[in-house]
Amino acid sequence: MENTLLTTDLKGSGIKLLARGKVRDVYEVDNNILLVATDRLSAFDVVMNQGIPGKGRILTQLSLFWFDLLKDKVENHLVTTDVAKMPTSLHAFKAQLEGRSMLCRKAQIFPVECVVRGYVAGSGWKDYQATGAICGHKLPAGLKQAEKLPKPIFTPSTKAPKGQHDENISFEQSARIVGESNAAKLRDLTLSTYTTASEYAAKRGIIIADTKFEFGLYENRIILCDEVLTPDSSRFWDASKYKTGTSPESFDKQIVRDWLDKQPWNKKAPAPDLPADIIERTRARYAEVVEKLTRK
Repeated sequence: MENTLLTTDLKGSGIKLLARGKVRDVYEVDNNILLVATDRLSAFDVVMNQGIPGKGRILTQLSLFWFDLLKDKVENHLVTTDVAKMPTSLHAFKAQLEGRSMLCRKAQIFPVECVVRGYVAGSGWKDYQATGAICGHKLPAGLKQAEKLPKPIFTPSTKAPKGQHDENISFEQSARIVGESNAAKLRDLTLSTYTTASEYAAKRGIIIADTKFEFGLYENRIILCDEVLTPDSSRFWDASKYKTGTSPESFDKQIVRDWLDKQPWNKKAPAPDLPADIIERTRARYAEVVEKLTRK
C-alpha cells in the first residue's frame, strides 16, 4: 500500500501557502491556485491523526472525471494536473504533487456552499421530522427516511470558519450575500449539474443523495471550482442496497464516524487513533465508488 501524505511542504519562488483545510493544502503559484488533496481525514470537524492512504489521489481522480463529464454543461477552473506542465518552481515537488494536485484558475469564490438534496437524508431528515420542511422547502407529508424527493431542492449554506459547522440558509439569505442575480444563477447551475451527474451515476448503480458544489467568478463568468462530486462532498448510496425507512450505508467515511461514536471521546481534538482495519475499510469504500463511477 502506498505511503500516506498528511501534509505538503512546498517552498520556492512564486509559491505561497494560502491555507491548509481539512483535506486540501492550497497554494498560490504565480497567477494560479494549486489545490493539493492530501490523505487527511476529518470527522466531526476534527482532523484525524492518521490519514487514509491514497485518499487524495482518489478524490482528485474522481473530480477530474466529473470535470470532464460536465465540461459541456458548466465551465470549470482546471488548468492542468500534469506536474510537467505546471510552473517550473513546482517540478521539484513531483513526488508530493503527482496524481493529487490541480493547478486552477484563480476565481473569486462565492461565500456560500451550493448544496443540493435529492433525497431525505442526514440533517435534512431531522429538519423534515421537526418541521415538515428542509431548509425552508415545504415538502409532502409522510415522506420516509432516505425517500427520493419529488424534485431536487437547492439548500445553500454559509461557509463556516475552520472547526465550525456550516449554517443552512434560505435562498433569500443567499441572495442577500451574493446578490439576487448570482443567487439565481448558482441555484440553477447547482440543480442542473446535480441532475446530469445523478442521471449518469444511476446508470452505474450509484445514487447521489445530495452533494455540495463550490462556484467562483472568473472574468465575469461563473465557473465550477474545488472538488466535485467526491465521497467527501457527496452522499453516495449503492442502488442495489437502497431502501426507504433506513439510513443507507454511504461510500464515504461513515465507517470512521461509526467507530468514533463508540469511543469515549468528546468530539474535540485530539481524536483517538484509528485502528488499521478501520483505515483499510475506509480506503476500500472510497476506491469502490470511484471504480463503479469511472469504469468504462
